[in-house]
Amino acid sequence: MSLDQDLPLLSVKNLSHFYGQHLGCKDVNFDLYPGEVLAIVGESGSGKTTLLNCLSTQIIPTDGAVYYRGRKGQSDNLYEMSEAQQRILLRTDWGFVRQHPRDGLRMNVSAGANVGERLMALGDRHYGKIRDTALDWLEKVEIQVDRIDDAPRTFSGGMQQRLQIARNLVTNPRLVFMDEPTGGLDVSVQARLLDLIRRLVAELGLSIIIVTHDLAVARLLSDRIMVMKDGKVIEQGLTDQVLDDPHQAYTQLLVSSILHVGS
Repeated sequence: MSLDQDLPLLSVKNLSHFYGQHLGCKDVNFDLYPGEVLAIVGESGSGKTTLLNCLSTQIIPTDGAVYYRGRKGQSDNLYEMSEAQQRILLRTDWGFVRQHPRDGLRMNVSAGANVGERLMALGDRHYGKIRDTALDWLEKVEIQVDRIDDAPRTFSGGMQQRLQIARNLVTNPRLVFMDEPTGGLDVSVQARLLDLIRRLVAELGLSIIIVTHDLAVARLLSDRIMVMKDGKVIEQGLTDQVLDDPHQAYTQLLVSSILHVGS
């Protein structure tokens, strides 16, 4: 293992955000390492989406800092970067897979253009190379390559979500944020998408922060888990340990509710 693998990719220090007097999240601390998948779980209103939006610089927090280690080894406070620097990160080193693919895709241009757009943002202007890369990524996310010129609005929900994943991963990001990526999909479609995400994480060595209310998704995908309630992290640790032996009453309730649904 390289020394870089021993250093956090992302370090979160005392992160808090308030919407006026309303608490979004408070005093969040954790490190994320290269190749690690972290799940943030909790009920609606627990603060997990606020936290994700702060981490991805879509919201500037009220207090705290997030340090990101770049490809050259430097560690920068995300909130001290310029907006231009943040945008470059979002187009290159990061990906963001949204719950509703329509929010993460351009629905009226072709599937190939959706994938190729991020390459063009990096300065690639060779049409043939861009198209070949798009074809390669459509195959990787299990979309028929003869659909490359079709608009995403003609795709099923599951295909749209796989296309959104291809669009985000084409630039070989090191960190991908996912906001309820299986939400709203049928169970069989969810299973296929989760298998795809697991395979790509393993093949590409991705670091992922995934927000989900579904503990089954968290167990399948994540190495570590953070449980949030009322804007605060109340329990965290290795995923199997937390879900098999939850210490906090709230976590026990979440786990038992899943067991009752499945029984």
